[in-house]
Amino acid sequence: MLELHLAQPPEVVNVGAGIHGVRGRRDVFRLPDLWQLHLYNYSADLTLLGTTYSVAPGHVSLTPAGTQVQFDYRGRSEHLYAHFRPVVTGDPSYVPVVQDAGEAAPLLSGLLRAAIESSPSGGARTTAEVWTALWRIAELTPATTETGHPAVATAIAYIEANLAQPLTVPGLARVAGVSHNHLTRLFRQETGSTVIAYIRRRRVTRARHLLTSSTLSIPAIAASVGIPDLQAFNKTCRRELGTSPRAVRQSTSAPPP
Repeated sequence: MLELHLAQPPEVVNVGAGIHGVRGRRDVFRLPDLWQLHLYNYSADLTLLGTTYSVAPGHVSLTPAGTQVQFDYRGRSEHLYAHFRPVVTGDPSYVPVVQDAGEAAPLLSGLLRAAIESSPSGGARTTAEVWTALWRIAELTPATTETGHPAVATAIAYIEANLAQPLTVPGLARVAGVSHNHLTRLFRQETGSTVIAYIRRRRVTRARHLLTSSTLSIPAIAASVGIPDLQAFNKTCRRELGTSPRAVRQSTSAPPP
């Protein structure tokens, strides 16, 4: 988890839309004294602070100043970004390095595009749009990641950033630095759910959002939520949502999972 100070507006140095993966499939760089905010419209691997995260459309990431990042692209890749300096004052918010913005992604995109449109002459408006986006991102984080056990916070952040990948309780325990059994007990205490049930619920929630709010194909959605077998994806949707993926796509009135 990152400590991000938002009590005062940040100093916004640059905003824009970046296009990568055209000339090369890897970028490695760092910004010595600026934080980075990215809102992704592509799938790639992001490595920083010793961990590799799978990013997908609708994910957001925050990179502290001076941190080296490595992007491994899978083709032409576009994202919206802001480079800024937080004002270190007041109580910090605790935010994952990477998380799925879900239904907030269009709002974040609108805020960042408004910041881009008002830059460089916008000044205060550019700052206000980025500051609002950062607060929205901080509010995405489940409450347990702010007040609960650090191991649960780490596991939840990793789950949110890697829903498309195979996830196991032993693997999450290694990431969180605790034993399998200890993570299982902590997770149930803080969320009232098993780890596996939490992963399943988050996958179904993201799938429902993509089915109703995007034009991605059903196979692409299934792969992006970590259930690439279409038969298994169809069974999961019928069990959790009460109907098929195609029916969910055709109606926005399906009950939430």
